Amino acid sequence: MPDFSNAVVSPVSGLWKRTVTGQGGLLSGVDPASFSTSDPLRLLIIQIGIIIMMGQLLSLGLGKIKQPKVIAEVLGGILLGPTAMGRIPGFTEHIFPSQSITYLSLVANVGLCLFLFIVGLEIDGSALKRNVRSSLFIALSAMTLSFGLGASISVPLYHTFIPSSVKFTYFMVFIGVSFSITAFPVLCRILTALKLLDTTVGAVVLSAGVCNDVVGWSLLALAVALVNATSGLTALWILLTCVAFTAFLMWPVRIALLRFARFTGSTENGPTMFFMTVTILVFWACSFFTDIVGVNAIFGGLAIALTEKLEDMVTIIFLPLYFTISGLNTNLGLIDNGITWGFTVAIICLDFAGKFTACTITARITGMGWRESGTVGSLMSCKGLVELIVLNIGLAANILTQRVFSMFVFEALILTFMTTPLVSILYPPERRDQPWRSRFTVVLDKFDHMAGMLVATQLVCPPSLESPLVATPRSTASMRTFDKIKMPEVSVDTLRLIELSDRTSDVMKSSAVDTLIRTDPLLSVFRTFGELNDIPVSLSLSIVPYDDMPGTVADHARRFGSQLLLLPWLSPSSNTNEDLSGPHSPKIELNPFEAFFGGSKHTGKSAAVIHSQFVRRVFAESKTDVALFIDPAGTGTGSARHIFCPFFGGPDDRLALEFVVQLCANPRISATVVRMSKSSAESAAVERPSLAHLEEKASLDMPSLGYQMPVPANVVYPDTFYGQANTEMHFQSETANSVLWARYANSQLSDDMPSSLSAALSRIKFSEHSSPLPLHSAIQLASVHKPVLVVVGRSRRLAGEDHTSELQQILEERGSVGQDVIKKTIGDPATAFVASGCATAVVVLQASNVC
Repeated sequence: MPDFSNAVVSPVSGLWKRTVTGQGGLLSGVDPASFSTSDPLRLLIIQIGIIIMMGQLLSLGLGKIKQPKVIAEVLGGILLGPTAMGRIPGFTEHIFPSQSITYLSLVANVGLCLFLFIVGLEIDGSALKRNVRSSLFIALSAMTLSFGLGASISVPLYHTFIPSSVKFTYFMVFIGVSFSITAFPVLCRILTALKLLDTTVGAVVLSAGVCNDVVGWSLLALAVALVNATSGLTALWILLTCVAFTAFLMWPVRIALLRFARFTGSTENGPTMFFMTVTILVFWACSFFTDIVGVNAIFGGLAIALTEKLEDMVTIIFLPLYFTISGLNTNLGLIDNGITWGFTVAIICLDFAGKFTACTITARITGMGWRESGTVGSLMSCKGLVELIVLNIGLAANILTQRVFSMFVFEALILTFMTTPLVSILYPPERRDQPWRSRFTVVLDKFDHMAGMLVATQLVCPPSLESPLVATPRSTASMRTFDKIKMPEVSVDTLRLIELSDRTSDVMKSSAVDTLIRTDPLLSVFRTFGELNDIPVSLSLSIVPYDDMPGTVADHARRFGSQLLLLPWLSPSSNTNEDLSGPHSPKIELNPFEAFFGGSKHTGKSAAVIHSQFVRRVFAESKTDVALFIDPAGTGTGSARHIFCPFFGGPDDRLALEFVVQLCANPRISATVVRMSKSSAESAAVERPSLAHLEEKASLDMPSLGYQMPVPANVVYPDTFYGQANTEMHFQSETANSVLWARYANSQLSDDMPSSLSAALSRIKFSEHSSPLPLHSAIQLASVHKPVLVVVGRSRRLAGEDHTSELQQILEERGSVGQDVIKKTIGDPATAFVASGCATAVVVLQASNVC
């Protein structure tokens, strides 16, 4: 449709013709809202302001019930249009006169093109590959049934509402596409609001939504080509031209842009101004080409996916204009008789039934439970802005009448509004599958802890074999001998840290990072480990000053999108590991923390204190969940296949429990999880950890360490800052403890439960234990299983109990007093297990401090 090109030329020429008349403006008595083709800017500013304010006000209320913003924007347009405020005498003629709609549409279509440019960024090709079979099956089955139902109802709609001058085939294709489409961008925002992105349902729906929209946009391109073509042969040529142009963009242009991005340094430091300029020029060229060959200009925006720099401006200013125009063109007053309402209800019911039925049945066939399958069907029935785009194209092409357009806009609003509450009913949080973590960042420093990190990586990754089938209890009606574990594909990002000192060799290394990544022995070992275990491993190397290492780790995990940061207890590096005792030091009797410190009581202990601050700074600065893997022997003995997890309560312990459940999805791992509590009256009167206890600074108790270490006066030892915990926060945390415990410990295995979760829970023994000395009891319970891996929360925030006095007793019993640095680094429960020596390895978890 050349309307886009014509719309650009006419309004812009009007802007060029602005004269000097009326320079006095409001002071000269001129109405600022009066419209003039020679000066349309003033009214355009007023219109944009009213539209944005109306959308924001409505979204404040609708956002409370987790409705997408598109509903507020369309509803705002409906209220500003002939349905509501347009009935006020003079409102439409004064604020939205028909002559000004051309200029408003120009800005809106520019915003729509830019928005579809951004939509391309949200289409993740890897997500399609991971779920290609089930997603394609769901998408195609849903589109087939929906298109058929749309084509069926188009017959009576055409004979009742559409003039004979419109070809039935054109109308049928538009109605079929309208029924078939799914609002992928709105779907992303609903999944985010409902916290479903990391679930199996979210992954399948996103992949199916992408497949659905790709086919839907292709059908829409066909419909537009048919409308604009003078013959069927012309339509065929238009389609072939678009296919060839898309192939040209997908290969030569994409490769050229990638090389250009590398040349300008945009891949390392973000898009440069020059690169953005070229990209935008290519983008507008795509839109112009698709418009002049007879396909709508919006299809050019789907060709390139590159950057999100325009997102805020587009979503705040431009996109609401497009939705508002849809509302201005909607007159619900036209739905004014029984026949019209009957057709409207039929459209809503058929559209929802087609998507919901097809998606639910096909999702069930692919192996999902009924509850999950129904959720997929509900989400795929979401319409939102994509259907509005289809409807506006049909209205502009005079294929849809004003009445039919209003009927379908009302249907799109109802189905989009229904999505969130329906999903909340079908798939409440307590019924959702376990959000398995699949993206990990592993930190490597030196070979001393290499074995331990290989073990830690092996633990968090699912079984590499495709055949391990795990027997799970099932009902008689659906008994199956084996049930295949369904785990998301994991990806491991390995960060190799090298200290940058003043030595010339270290400075030279920093300029040869690309070479070092290929030749570094630690990265080579990890690369081979990934290949042998079929684990996708990406390698990174950072050469930074020692003080910058914690921030480097935290920033790297954030950029990678890591869901869990695996951190070893770092042994002293060569540049800081000084032998304080000298070569002829007397032999010192070992204590349980010798291996933990990496040396004898004196050797390397000062460096160990420094490294403990490294760990604490990572805990403090990381916006990602952190798992500290403590392998005292440094030989990878943490490969024990049984896990013991004491659950005291608090965010860190909840993370530890979820982590254990995920580890037990591996059929070779079993676990014992015990909810620990104090049995005496002391537990009720226990003093909550104070703010000072949670955020110790430089006042470390150095004399208790048995030696004096010179510390610069300006050195501060930070810790994670959680803020003051009040009674309400403690109550909420305790409630969350009970909910999570009930979800796992008291759950009944059923067909509705995901197979991976039911398999994991079948290998975990849950129990509760009350004792006046819970740490002593936990150590005894862990000692029953040997070898054993202990997984425990750091418990530095909203801890269920205060173990200070009991931990001091344990340390005294084992001759390990004065371990204040250890306690402040890994927390009281983990310190007790390290001191007892009952575990082959200990994993300490801290939940992200932004949650």
